[in-house]
Formats: sequence, structure tokens, C-alpha cells
Amino acid sequence: MAQRTKADRQAAAKKGAATKKRKAAQKGAADAKSSAESAGRAAVETAKSLGEAIKQGAKAIANRAETRKRR
Repeated sequence: MAQRTKADRQAAAKKGAATKKRKAAQKGAADAKSSAESAGRAAVETAKSLGEAIKQGAKAIANRAETRKRR
């Protein structure tokens, strides 16, 4: 195996550091995307629950109004 010069070692170290930094940035972006997707799903579920609650509330009001008419 050929002897590596100081310049070769420094170049390899810089390349390794750049690769490590790039991979960390990619992981951060993937984590952010995952978090955003989770938040979006949670927002959709919350909206569905709110819609169902409004629907049930409207039914209760209608039933109460019907009951008062009968009295």
C-alpha cells in the first residue's frame, strides 16, 4: 500500500467531514418532513372530531326544541 501524504490525509478528512455534515442535514430534513406530516394528520383528525361534535350538538339542540314544542 502506498504511503499517504499529509495533503492526502487532510483532503480525506475534509471530504469525510463534509459527508457527515451533509448526511446530518438530510436527516434533519427528513425528521422535519415527518413531523410536518404527523401534524397534518393530527389536524385532519381534530377537524373530523370537531365536525362530529358540531353535528351531535346540532342534533341535541333540535331534539331539545322538539321536546319543548310537545309540552
